[in-house]
Amino acid sequence: MQTVIEAAFPWLTVMILLALVASALLWLIKPLRSVARPFALGVSLVILVITVVALAGFDMDQGNIVQLAETYPWIPTLGVSIAWGVNGMGAVMILLATFLVPVVVLAGWNDFDGERAGGYFAWILFLEANMIALFAARDVFLFYILFELMILPMYFLIGRYGGKNRSHAAMKFLLFSIAGGLIMLVGVIGVFVSVVQTQGTIPNFLIDSLAGSIAATGSTKVWLFLAFFIGFAIKAPMWPVHTWLPDTAEESPAGTSALLVGVLDKLGTFGMIAICAPLFAHMPHAVNVTIIVFAVISILWGALQAIAADNLMRLVAYTSVSHFGFMVMAIYSGSQLAISGAILYMVAHGVGTAALFLVVGFLGQRGGTHSISHYRGWQRVTPVLAGTFLVSGLATIALPGLSGFIPEYLVLMGTFDVVPVAAFFAVVGVVLAAVYILLPYQKVFTGPKPEIEVPDLNAREKTVMGVLIAAMLALGFFPGPILDAVNPVATDTAVLVTADGGDAATDVVVSSEGSDTK
Repeated sequence: MQTVIEAAFPWLTVMILLALVASALLWLIKPLRSVARPFALGVSLVILVITVVALAGFDMDQGNIVQLAETYPWIPTLGVSIAWGVNGMGAVMILLATFLVPVVVLAGWNDFDGERAGGYFAWILFLEANMIALFAARDVFLFYILFELMILPMYFLIGRYGGKNRSHAAMKFLLFSIAGGLIMLVGVIGVFVSVVQTQGTIPNFLIDSLAGSIAATGSTKVWLFLAFFIGFAIKAPMWPVHTWLPDTAEESPAGTSALLVGVLDKLGTFGMIAICAPLFAHMPHAVNVTIIVFAVISILWGALQAIAADNLMRLVAYTSVSHFGFMVMAIYSGSQLAISGAILYMVAHGVGTAALFLVVGFLGQRGGTHSISHYRGWQRVTPVLAGTFLVSGLATIALPGLSGFIPEYLVLMGTFDVVPVAAFFAVVGVVLAAVYILLPYQKVFTGPKPEIEVPDLNAREKTVMGVLIAAMLALGFFPGPILDAVNPVATDTAVLVTADGGDAATDVVVSSEGSDTK
């Protein structure tokens, strides 16, 4: 069993309960809804501060060890417990989630009025509690319950607060999510039965306890793996189970899309590393190759669809399909360097894509539409908006000095050492990325000055984009602390995902103190 460091104080429980209680108060106390905006912002900032304080004592040298652990009995007859704890990857993902929520609250300050504002921010806080709990869950059954519970806030954030076709988008999101959850449930039951057959007793559902305990072999092991993987692939989203995302992003409020794609969709790649790798180690080589092929298709398909898109929200959604392809390719390459890059990519993509969704939302509020063909020459009337769009876009296509460069470089270099053909096609995706960002910028913001008077970004909106751009620069120039935290996780994962009978790739571990051969 993996070593677990118990928490001296229940930080994770406090964070989860604070968000849940704040959400409930907004629903139950009607007068509180009149101050829903400052209330939600204040609570989310407090949770961010608690996150920073809790992670200040995180031992990055032991990033592969579960820390801040808490365990409480829940359903003893099934071996299920409420168990929290984070390794380096979980820690940085919780930090990403708690960082983006107050930014989204501030960005959506004037999106809704009165009762609608209270409901919207209540669901945002509920979603924050769900995100923290998911990235901290150490029990497979608990993770599954939270994975399904995530559907509830997202369904209402899309279906009640979205655009004119919000009902269709919410239903499509619901159907894909339920389908993925039901397939995963088959895997959860299969794991339970497998362990009972092996041990003769009710299993402990903790992830670190189940690792290495599943008796299934051959095709049974592959099918159990696929039950989990398909659920995560839908969430990721990977081609061809990605089709829910463009519709959802197009109809959702910008802040909802920012949290959905910036944080929640990372549960797909997070689950592949945190659950699939330890529970189903050393899958057959053909499985890894097949996944890499689908990942490469995702990279190219997402990029081409982004180039063809006329709606900016759909464009950003398709770029994310492409970016998630990079992450999945890296994970199943078995390269430690590439997996470190994939985890850093999860954080960098979360910041950059959230910025893109929010700035597109600011543009849509001024122009009344997200259609590219509606705009021309807006740089001349909204220069700050144009500049923040460009910087956010360049971060997502890996401009050196911004958040996307280091992770994409690590992914490509690590994958090239192991699967050079996949890396070659991924480089084609990098070239296409420049087209799907720079071409829309040219169409929307360059050209003659339009005969329209609209305000540029106000102080609140500049603060939102300034914070996100500062985060992009910090990740671009100082990625070392995050890499130090996730490198041990990547090293362990590289061994686990290496094909049955193979050897883990030997890579260079990049840290804030230079390079060390592992």
